[in-house]
Amino acid sequence: MSQASKPVSYGGQAVIEGVMFGGKRVNVTAVRRKNGDITFLEVTRRDSPLVSKLRRVPLLRGIVSIIDASAKGTKHLNYSADAYAEDEMDPEERAAQQEKEDSKWSLSMIIGVAAIGILSFLFGKLVLTLVPVVVEDFLFGSLFTSQIGHNLAEGVIKLILLLTYLWGISQTPMIKRLFQYHGAEHKVISAYEAGVELTPENVQKFSRLHYRCGSSFIMLTVIIGVIVYSLFTYENIWERMGQRIVLLPVVLGLSFEFLKLTNSLREVPVLRYLGYPGLWLQLLTTKEPNNDQVEVSIASFQRMLSLDAELEKAPVEERLSSPSLDPVKG
Repeated sequence: MSQASKPVSYGGQAVIEGVMFGGKRVNVTAVRRKNGDITFLEVTRRDSPLVSKLRRVPLLRGIVSIIDASAKGTKHLNYSADAYAEDEMDPEERAAQQEKEDSKWSLSMIIGVAAIGILSFLFGKLVLTLVPVVVEDFLFGSLFTSQIGHNLAEGVIKLILLLTYLWGISQTPMIKRLFQYHGAEHKVISAYEAGVELTPENVQKFSRLHYRCGSSFIMLTVIIGVIVYSLFTYENIWERMGQRIVLLPVVLGLSFEFLKLTNSLREVPVLRYLGYPGLWLQLLTTKEPNNDQVEVSIASFQRMLSLDAELEKAPVEERLSSPSLDPVKG
């Protein structure tokens, strides 16, 4: 069976100076260190039976996957931030920091990091959901007689806020590099799905845009939200805001399902254009990576594939290497 025909749909996320990829049994982050080495964080995936069942339920699976990704992704992002901070330390500070590494990933720390990731995601969604309501009511409260008109204006305001925010942060050097690694992540996945050898030269030939990207999901929540909110009426702004909060899980679930649909139709003429709004947003959230960044992305992906293959054969109890910042020896 060729790589392109494999049923697994891999995904990942950009981190500070690196990329995380999620496999069937393991999540791997590769980070480029200041001295040029690439270090790895390898974490086995241990979904509870309940989570595994919910991942198979339409609508619910989207919400579960989003929250799970937010929780687990925060740990990998923290790892990359720690690596970056360690590289900026002087030798004495680095030695003191190393003494804390053995106890760093205690159970309480892991739970705390996961909670922060989930709360950050929920807070961000609430802000992007409620602020446009207030702004639209202030600007156009008495302009439209139809609530559909208000919903459309709300969607436009939400889109403007989103695009302005993404454009603004993309101008900072660190976020620009983060978006380059985001592009490198997409290129590697596309190259793998095309079945080509994963070399920087081959990977660079592919687009930095990808249908399954979380950026596409964000765009879909704006569009799906306008449609869903138009199915309900409200009497005042407080009832309107309450509706948005109550309907948020519905919007997220439907957006996830529509994202899966657009990905499955991306090779079908005409229907492939359903995913284009999300791809357009990725023009802001991804940048063209250089070969060094692509190399890090390839290293992360290949490490993930290798460990996935090992864990398919190994006992479930077998542990991976500890989450340290020591460079992996070649």
